Amino acid sequence: MKVSETLGPFTLRLATAHDVRDMAGIEQRAFSDPWPASAFTDLLAQAYARLTVAVDSRGAVFGYCILLHVLDEGEIANIAVAPTARRKGIAARLLDETLSAAAALGLATVFLEVRLSNDAARGLYASRGFNPVGRRRAYYREPLEDALVLRWERPEGQ
Repeated sequence: MKVSETLGPFTLRLATAHDVRDMAGIEQRAFSDPWPASAFTDLLAQAYARLTVAVDSRGAVFGYCILLHVLDEGEIANIAVAPTARRKGIAARLLDETLSAAAALGLATVFLEVRLSNDAARGLYASRGFNPVGRRRAYYREPLEDALVLRWERPEGQ
């Protein structure tokens, strides 16, 4: 399992308890209905959760991706990048690394939900082979909006 990969001035690695504060801060700025810091702390202790962070040379977290998995299925529960670090390919690299980890874990499929109006995220997911498989009505709050359910299937031979 690859846990560290250089990304220009950023490095991808598995999250630790020291990253929770930064992750929660990004969460607060990125989402209208954010998770509390305790959710990140709780997930770090779970064998079914894999939290990857993008950090700069000082160790400051600029993005994260959370993969939850059981048997041969996974779910990307959350992916976010700090507003000041967007449009630098960080979300794409976090997603690529997470999908590589999913394949290494033997996951056949990975699901996620995305806001119907989030065209940038939908474009990223489509470019990585995610396809729509459903819709969750009124899934998001503040503002109320449907979610599109997407599925990625591990390519043959991976």
